[in-house]
Amino acid sequence: METIFGNLQGLKSSQLKQLQRLYHQRIPGDRITTPEFSQRLAAISTEVNQPVCAYINRRGQVIRVGVGTPRQTQIPLMELPRYGAERLSGIRCIATHLKPEPPNEAALTAMALQRLDALVVLNITGTGFTRRGGGATGYVKEAYLAHLTPQESRTLITSPAALKVEESQIQSPSWNISSPLDLDELADQDLVDLVENLEAEFQREFIAQEVDADHDRVLIVGLMTSEMTPLQFQDTLMELGRLVDTAGGDVLQTIQQKRSRVHPQTVVGEGKVQEIALTAQTLGVNLVVFDRDLSPSQVRNLEMQIGIRVVDRTEVILDIFAQRAQSRAGKLQVELAQLEYMQPRLAGRGRTMSRLGGGIGTRGPGETKLETERRAIGQRISRLQKEVNQLQAHRSRLRQRRQHQEVPSVALVGYTNAGKSTLLNALTNAEVYTADQLFATLDPTTRRLVIPHGEADKPQEILITDTVGFIHELPASLMDAFRATLEEVTEADALLHLVDLSHPAWLRHIRSVREILAQMPITPGPALVIFNKIDQANSETLALAREEFPLAVFISASQRLGLETLRQRLAKLIEYAVDSQ
Repeated sequence: METIFGNLQGLKSSQLKQLQRLYHQRIPGDRITTPEFSQRLAAISTEVNQPVCAYINRRGQVIRVGVGTPRQTQIPLMELPRYGAERLSGIRCIATHLKPEPPNEAALTAMALQRLDALVVLNITGTGFTRRGGGATGYVKEAYLAHLTPQESRTLITSPAALKVEESQIQSPSWNISSPLDLDELADQDLVDLVENLEAEFQREFIAQEVDADHDRVLIVGLMTSEMTPLQFQDTLMELGRLVDTAGGDVLQTIQQKRSRVHPQTVVGEGKVQEIALTAQTLGVNLVVFDRDLSPSQVRNLEMQIGIRVVDRTEVILDIFAQRAQSRAGKLQVELAQLEYMQPRLAGRGRTMSRLGGGIGTRGPGETKLETERRAIGQRISRLQKEVNQLQAHRSRLRQRRQHQEVPSVALVGYTNAGKSTLLNALTNAEVYTADQLFATLDPTTRRLVIPHGEADKPQEILITDTVGFIHELPASLMDAFRATLEEVTEADALLHLVDLSHPAWLRHIRSVREILAQMPITPGPALVIFNKIDQANSETLALAREEFPLAVFISASQRLGLETLRQRLAKLIEYAVDSQ
């Protein structure tokens, strides 16, 4: 039996049968509708005293019937057969309306969200008349034909600077609404001609504005809750933009909302979800990134309503780690983090993962694909955890050997992109990969460094280790997976805490690093704060940093400024750390 969607309360069984019979109607392929079909739809709408919508594909088949407005009966975006900014969905909607007025904004927005070929609104009188032979037929007073139109003036932004774009610069979808038509005029409209011309225009516009076929076209969504300050919120969005850029995506726009708390189902409010879906359609976005962790149910709800892939901040970070890991140990830890993140999110990842329903024919031996996947991932996680434990034991033996040789060790720690690898290269002439990107290096690198001895005139040798960059609210799965790497921090005799002084949120970065260090199972050794990139910081920031941190060292690793002072202070730090053990 064909399904009827929407508000079915109070409908008689005879009325439901009339609605179901609409599925057996066929419209000529080159016509938007026929007078007979329009009148029949209006008759049913008159009888039930509610708007009725019929969705028709390009073969003229009715594929969905709903009781309610186009907004209330729209097809879930994930179920649309065609999707993309350069084409239409291949479906048109014939809708009745109980008031004599043109299509309203809600109906037109629903058309834009679904990228319908066309929207026809039939205004009915509500009285109807009787044909010879009996049977009430609703009377259509007038009809309106609406369709989307290309936006030639629309521009796409292809860099993190898109975070600063004013919303007024991005146009809302544009559409064309006809003057009132009678049913014969409506029936004369050539659907094939209309659709082919529109899609040709959309295709030209899309190609002209395409960013990079290999890059994700990303829409960032930020939610500012009551516990955040405006400055913290903007820093978070800027950082997420950098993360997306580092992962290889192009940020086209950022949408923001301010709420007292997170919406449990969709993070942001219902109206904002619709705005996100509409913006994604308008810009041709293929990925939406939220600035916070999402639960599996929130991801499912958002993807159903927006129609494209939705990921959270943690998934972006995991993707970067997967790209950056070079050593076997790094790849091992990244895979473990990804599997631990994925395991609770298996349910709902497409119909192929869904459970079998209960009842006759569904029971029996074997497992569903979902259960099989879960079991396989659980087994893989167990194996990886054993390997990570072996890795920890191996690194522990190496550290014990170094300690037995009585060579002091120092760990470089700091927020991601603070310049740790650049400093290691400058101090030791190492050739560690550096880039102005977040998490440019993941695998710890240890090098020997000769510095002056604290008391004696002779030089002394120490080991200095470059560690993975920290980040605000480092995902728990990464903390667990990278525990072998982070143990380099806890086992070191002393720490060099590097801070990017040119970053506007440098104070917050210091707090974030200290919070992560405080979570270590073993209290790290004494730390020396080093402010890097002083050549890019202004005088007010420098003065504030000197006042707040009078014992800090100020350098520019890339310009090799202050390195000799750093060596002297490092010698004193090592002397203090070794004596205090």
